[in-house]
Amino acid sequence: MSAAPVVLTIAGSDSGGGAGIQADLKTFTSLGAFGTTAITCITAQNPDGVRGVAPIDPDMVVAQINAVYDAFDVCAVKTGMLYSAEIVSAAASVLKERNVRNLVVDPVLVATSGDDLASGNALETMASELLPLATLITPNVHEAAVLTGKEVSSVEDMENAAKELECRFKTSCVVTGGDLDDADEISNLLCYEGALKRIPCRRVPAVSTHGTGCTFSAASAAFLMLGEDVPTVVEMACNYVASRLSTL
Repeated sequence: MSAAPVVLTIAGSDSGGGAGIQADLKTFTSLGAFGTTAITCITAQNPDGVRGVAPIDPDMVVAQINAVYDAFDVCAVKTGMLYSAEIVSAAASVLKERNVRNLVVDPVLVATSGDDLASGNALETMASELLPLATLITPNVHEAAVLTGKEVSSVEDMENAAKELECRFKTSCVVTGGDLDDADEISNLLCYEGALKRIPCRRVPAVSTHGTGCTFSAASAAFLMLGEDVPTVVEMACNYVASRLSTL
């Protein structure tokens, strides 16, 4: 058993080590948490692109989640790449049964390189079964556009998307703006308890952003289990990502 607080990541494996469960575990360790995993997919990828995806059988995903819960007091959970509707549904079902606490859903749909990371009806199943369980959802502008069915190409669009998703799923939503433009400052738009808050973050120039969404959501889960409120969690996670990028 771990003396450190336990966080579970349910996500895909990145052979390049920059995203997915590899990024999550590095983040948890850096923040003093004990990281556990349920692997949903094995990917062949690097910062340049995704070369292949092999999904894990949904029953095996459930078995991994149950194995962790049976041995540990899981303080927080984050989900990343779930890939298929079957895996989304299986994960959502067991998390609901386990009365999941502090769930951060990173609705991974597309890699930084532009490669698709979801198939079939994964989006619809995520919207109906998983997102309503979340404490915080963390879409980037591309994922927010897919979830809302509307263009998200400005700060105003981000505000509207965050409000719509918070209202629809009855959970806090932060739309991250790192992919929006090349300004020196990144705008992240949080809707929390019906109120909008812009959370700026400095942009670190000339570094690869591969895996930053995974790191942000993993840090958010780690900070949530400390008992911080959601706006504070988002600010802390933004600052953590910027500090990590500045060391590359």
